[in-house]
Amino acid sequence: MKYFVHFIRILVGLSFVISGFLKMIDPLGTSYKLEEYFSASVLNLELLIPYALLIGIILILIETVLGIFLLIGFKSKWTIWGLFLMIFLFLFLTWYSAYFNKVTDCGCFGDAIKLTPWETFYKNVILLVMIVFLEFKSAKIHHIFNPSITKWLAFLVIPISLYFMYYTLLSLPIIDFRPYKIGTNIAEGMQLKKGEYLPSIHDFILESEIDGDITFQVLQEEKVLLVIIYDLQKSDKISFDKIKEVTDLAISKNYLVYGVSASLPEDFDEIKTKYQLNFEILFNDATTLKTMIRANPGLMMLKKGTIVDKRNWIEADKLVFD
Repeated sequence: MKYFVHFIRILVGLSFVISGFLKMIDPLGTSYKLEEYFSASVLNLELLIPYALLIGIILILIETVLGIFLLIGFKSKWTIWGLFLMIFLFLFLTWYSAYFNKVTDCGCFGDAIKLTPWETFYKNVILLVMIVFLEFKSAKIHHIFNPSITKWLAFLVIPISLYFMYYTLLSLPIIDFRPYKIGTNIAEGMQLKKGEYLPSIHDFILESEIDGDITFQVLQEEKVLLVIIYDLQKSDKISFDKIKEVTDLAISKNYLVYGVSASLPEDFDEIKTKYQLNFEILFNDATTLKTMIRANPGLMMLKKGTIVDKRNWIEADKLVFD
């Protein structure tokens, strides 16, 4: 029985740590998913949408920390109760999503592993059963290191996790599981492959107010820089001085430069005039733009339709123009 308890403990702990880590490398993605849950058509908790990022960071931290605490055997009884409350919350959300068909992907494993709402619900039911089992056997869960080392590990995991998420927010996810990762040829991704119901990239459109759909024209260009601003109202306004600098440099190096946004043309005209930007705006859906890059604004460099670099505006000066 002792070995079985340890096996269940490791299984539950790793499940929470892996799930937490896959969200930790992309906290903005978690906040977008929470915004979807908080929307009027799902939970109708729109007052929480402005706090989605903060709530996401807290949930990711709790999930990861509790998983590590269980693995190292720190405060096992309290840890298991914390896991029970968290899985109960996840169970409700995934049942609600599945039963009412509200959110088709819960984001439980970020963009790395896609599960249907019912698959996620049943996974959470299994985890709940295992956590309840561990609650009854909590006396058998001990430290795997001596108490002093265990306490230090428990203490360090919180600031390390917070710093990791802070770094990711200032940069971009260190592992990109989305279809727009560096090295991807967008035109090829838009083609339906054998065994697929939908191309991996099925929503990439660049629409000009004057010329209409210029998607394939842009994808054929030798050197392109896209400034992706999914929502101009929510964008970091302090970014546009740097955006001005880097786009002027790109233009001087014969790059074709476009902004891409889901916002209204008038919103861009105001910013364009204020910061003297030398590029025009194209339009695409906000959800697609959020998927393309986890920054607002972000920069994506293309060469004949292949993504060769992506940067948060904070790291715009790291782009290399040949």
